[in-house]
Amino acid sequence: MHILEDLSSLSPRARGLLDHTGCRQEPTEPRLPTELLRVRDRKGRLIPAPMELVIRREGFAQRYGGLRYTVRTSLASAKRGRSEYSLEWSHELGSYVWPDPVRGWFFDWDGPRAAHPIRYLVHTDGRVGAENTAGDGVFQEMEASMIHRIESHAIMDEVSAWDPWPLDSHGLATARHLDNLSEVAEASGPMRSWRMSDAVAVMEFAGVSTKFPRERQAWIWFRGEDGHRQVSAAAVLAARADDRQAA
Repeated sequence: MHILEDLSSLSPRARGLLDHTGCRQEPTEPRLPTELLRVRDRKGRLIPAPMELVIRREGFAQRYGGLRYTVRTSLASAKRGRSEYSLEWSHELGSYVWPDPVRGWFFDWDGPRAAHPIRYLVHTDGRVGAENTAGDGVFQEMEASMIHRIESHAIMDEVSAWDPWPLDSHGLATARHLDNLSEVAEASGPMRSWRMSDAVAVMEFAGVSTKFPRERQAWIWFRGEDGHRQVSAAAVLAARADDRQAA
């Protein structure tokens, strides 16, 4: 069943995002079913698509195919100030399939309806990821599942109305000095996690990269005087720690 026909697996926040901006666009061109594909295995041999790939890829098409929704984002830098933008995300299968060097397979899907330097991927173990800008065909996890991705997008859209903390202000160190925030479990996994209170939100993530280990970053939003006061205090602590390390 398509996600828009059954939103029960989503939080009220994510259901709200899809209720307000979600739609399903029917494909304009026929697609060759995965079970009819011949793909190259780890040794470069052409073989019939294995069953685990058929199940996951066709499952993606059935559950998310044609889904579109819009996510608003607000960011800030010390030099340029606040900026806001919106991205429409499209969930259509691409034409690429790769074997994972360790286990399983992964395949591509559209992602944002805008010029973007990376290719978005889904692994047969359910994880959602991307290929880096070098186009090396390596899967890098971003979210633990498609549901985690939609939940993360829903929070991003919600906090776009809050005030973003400048990205160039010791973001990760500041985030780790912020207390009394609760993890949003449905939007969090090993490579992207959210912590929130009524006044502060933190997204910590490992960006897609050509380097290993991948650098972790943190984006922070706040609202009201209490939120600003809390983040400012954490930023002071982060700067002091950085000064001590530099001394």
